Amino acid sequence: MEKLKIITIVNGIIVALIILFDLLFLREVSNLFSLIIILAIIMFIVPIALIKYYEIWKIKTLEDSFPPFMIDLVESVRSGMALPQAIDSVSDNDYGNLNFYVKRLNAQLNWGIPFENAFLAFSRSTKSKLIVRIASTIIESHRFGGNLTDIFEAISTTAIEIERLREERKLYMSSHMMTGYIIFFVFLIVIIGLERFLVPSLAQSSSGGLIGKATKDMSSEYKSMFRNLVIIQGFFAGLVIGKMSEGAVAGGIKHSLILMIAGLLIHTVTSVV
Repeated sequence: MEKLKIITIVNGIIVALIILFDLLFLREVSNLFSLIIILAIIMFIVPIALIKYYEIWKIKTLEDSFPPFMIDLVESVRSGMALPQAIDSVSDNDYGNLNFYVKRLNAQLNWGIPFENAFLAFSRSTKSKLIVRIASTIIESHRFGGNLTDIFEAISTTAIEIERLREERKLYMSSHMMTGYIIFFVFLIVIIGLERFLVPSLAQSSSGGLIGKATKDMSSEYKSMFRNLVIIQGFFAGLVIGKMSEGAVAGGIKHSLILMIAGLLIHTVTSVV
């Protein structure tokens, strides 16, 4: 969080300076003025969203690796090992990004830290609500006794089922993600159609059918406005797609970048041709 605060402050200062420069020196250049304002705001949002998305991605990879860890732990407990011994037994296995946390948990147990404290610290350090909930159940089971093998098998099955449901949701939402892309490109086609066919007609009619400086200024004004609309629509459409497909607004930042870049390229090419 400290890193996020520093990046937010530094980025905010840079964006504020860009906007101040735009207000002082580019206010009369209408086409460039509005574009810089929009890009500066996006520049402020994107780094924060990328950091948040990285955190979400990291938690997701840990949750993906947790079911295999639980399965191996169940097998070790079933063989008659106590929980600290079982964790020591599986600590050399490969669990991807979870390896660091498992090895640290094993080291803490070897140092003599009580299992409940070490396992609770392990779950909280992952920052995953799913892992914290499962770890709380394991700690309670270990504290009050009972058939640990049956309890662990139930927990392991639950973790696997949650992962399966998540994959099903991702597959189901992929169609909605494609719908979001289609809607954006339909919007882009409408904007290009308005710019190429409707705006010239309006410009000519407003200038009495004569193509002069007023007509060019009007066309340039509309072109700037449509370009800004494409950027804004691409940015927010990407965030919506991310929320639908990954369950987090920050997950849509990559879709926003794709849509904004594609929209700007297509809009620029069709404006030149």
